[in-house]
Amino acid sequence: MDYNRAREVFEKYLDGYDRSDGKVKLKITHTYGVVAQSTALAKRMGLGEEDAQLARMIALLHDIGRFEQLKRFDSFLPETMDHAAYGAELLFEDGMIRKFLPEDTWDGIIRTAIEKHSDYVLEGVEDPRTLLHARLIRDADKLDNCRVKLEDPLETFAGGTAEEIGAQKISPKVKADVLAGKCIRSSDRVTLMDFWVSYVAYFYDLNFRESLDIVEEQDYVRRIVGRIPYSDQETEHAMEEIERALTAYVQTHGRN
Repeated sequence: MDYNRAREVFEKYLDGYDRSDGKVKLKITHTYGVVAQSTALAKRMGLGEEDAQLARMIALLHDIGRFEQLKRFDSFLPETMDHAAYGAELLFEDGMIRKFLPEDTWDGIIRTAIEKHSDYVLEGVEDPRTLLHARLIRDADKLDNCRVKLEDPLETFAGGTAEEIGAQKISPKVKADVLAGKCIRSSDRVTLMDFWVSYVAYFYDLNFRESLDIVEEQDYVRRIVGRIPYSDQETEHAMEEIERALTAYVQTHGRN
């Protein structure tokens, strides 16, 4: 696996999209952020060189379907396109994967990891090595999304300003699910606050203690919750409760 060669191919692919568009820029930066998080996780977990390189390759390609979604729909919403399925189709049905990786040795692992990286629940993967990489890309993706939620313009990914988001309420089901230790289904998000809650609820889906260590070290729960000024009193109290629950979870859990 030659990551540098694959990155050159990826950069040429991106030339087909508007790099000046805010959403496209966000996803380019995110892609390389996920590569960095995958590299860091592989090191923390003590993975061998081949698995570390495989994790980097999967990270580079995991969101390749996003760019066509943005070109066609100018949206990240899953109802506009299943970007994970489209990315796998682009790579493996259309044969683009061979531009990135001449050998087909790891095709099954790469395809499954990309197809399942944004599923609500990771299911149906029995091969241990494939499961490792499917879990790893999901964690690396969420870890870089922490950076996105703290640094990128809220209007670009959350649909409103901080003040607009914090003035809204959390839907009852969304509040109940996050306090029950569940991630939020896309179809259950109604208000802008529902979207914001979903961005912290995904900590419940982190697979490795090493990932939760990064969340704890970077103080992501407090910092992400604190980015929004909650002018709605009910929402403010709910977010205080959610922050306490997530902080306790991050400190005490891990599934590997």
